[in-house]
Amino acid sequence: MKAVIGLILALLLAACGSMSGLKPAPGKSLPVAPYGARATPSPTQLLTPSNQARPERSDELLTNSDERRSDEFDLPPAS
Repeated sequence: MKAVIGLILALLLAACGSMSGLKPAPGKSLPVAPYGARATPSPTQLLTPSNQARPERSDELLTNSDERRSDEFDLPPAS
């Protein structure tokens, strides 16, 4: 019963979001253009993370497997 109520509340909370585009609050403006930028970025550009913030995933599998060379310092403990 509690799970059903929790699910209903979660759905209601998710449904209360706005579907319109983002705009600055009344009387406010967008942030000034960053130093060196030619234009002020749009809200969409400000919300898009950069490659540095979200790097791409590398799924490269190991293609070369080599035998380890012997380690001359891997000696048994002295007795």
